[in-house]
Amino acid sequence: MDGRVIPLGDGYEARPVSLETYRDACARLEGRIFGENWGYAFGPPTKAPPPLGETFQWGLYHGGELIGWHHAHGQDERTVSMADTGILPGHQGRGLYTRLLPHVLDVYREAGYTLVTSRHRATNNRVIVPKLRAGFLVQGLNLYEGGLNVALTLSLDDVYRNAMHVRSGLRQADGETARRLGLDVVESRRAGPVAVPSVPLPPADGPAFDLGRGYAAHPVSSRTYREVYARLEDAAYDTGSFDWADTPRLVRPEAPALAWLIARGGEVVGWHSARGWDERTVYMSNTALLPAHRGQGLYTRLLPHLLNTFRAAGYTLVRSHHHATNNAVIVPKLRAGFRIQGLEVNHHGLMAVLIHSFDDVYREYMDVRSGLTRPVGEVARRLGLTLGDESS
Repeated sequence: MDGRVIPLGDGYEARPVSLETYRDACARLEGRIFGENWGYAFGPPTKAPPPLGETFQWGLYHGGELIGWHHAHGQDERTVSMADTGILPGHQGRGLYTRLLPHVLDVYREAGYTLVTSRHRATNNRVIVPKLRAGFLVQGLNLYEGGLNVALTLSLDDVYRNAMHVRSGLRQADGETARRLGLDVVESRRAGPVAVPSVPLPPADGPAFDLGRGYAAHPVSSRTYREVYARLEDAAYDTGSFDWADTPRLVRPEAPALAWLIARGGEVVGWHSARGWDERTVYMSNTALLPAHRGQGLYTRLLPHLLNTFRAAGYTLVRSHHHATNNAVIVPKLRAGFRIQGLEVNHHGLMAVLIHSFDDVYREYMDVRSGLTRPVGEVARRLGLTLGDESS
């Protein structure tokens, strides 16, 4: 257990505490912190818990008051599990978790761990977003007594982190990552940078979204979008998708389609396309920015315009799929209100399924389904539940 006090600013600090002190704090405060969660109450255990490995505990203090904690324990010879973090409601929303993360990760790295894992209710974006921004990657979903959990993993080894991207299909395998995966990859496959064709902006079908700094998203027909996509696809992606090696034998079902080309200085630098999924849902099917135009917040600035368009068109839900390790897209989506709702394997790789709801009750339903909140009021009624503490 590391003995350092961690200053967190604004009068907050994390002090090392014993396992017994942490457990006592849980017993006294967890009802105030997690009381709104919806879990399953098991009966008394019939077996003793297995012994913990190496443990790490900090109490979170404001002045002399204990207002939260963080607990982790060694899981195997490479992995430490961030098992429990709690902060009293009056001290949440102040960035404490974000400020604590880099300090505890440094401790785990210095202790010799290679992987850091954690599990969170799948709709708990307040915790998931800072974890993804710190480099954690979505690695799984599981249904357990507390609801629907998302499993996150941070690799402190760059080669293993690249391997996770290869597994998800976000990147191709090369170099040391390919060797560790047992692949004999021809290194000349992408020996140099891919040439980026200059594609002038074709005629648009209406007024553009102003994205600032000279960028704008111009609505175009699906045919125009597909023509531009075909010219720029290789420059926009280095993914490991499955090659079907033939053309589809059937025609894509007709569905309402929307497309925009993102341009700057009269040249196309990216795109977004969407189509109807069902009578309530629009599917954000494809977004890309050419490499030179990434990291400037364009996707974050584009999202509100797209969501407003989908809402105005009458859709209730917005669905999207992304490579599960593509935090550059998943983080802004979660910050905009999307929730992780599934994982699926398709021809592009392992994809995270995200859903955004314009319906407040359905948004509450997603929290209930994950176990983050309890079913009450209209959500309970829509689920066919009659609760004892509500009037009939």
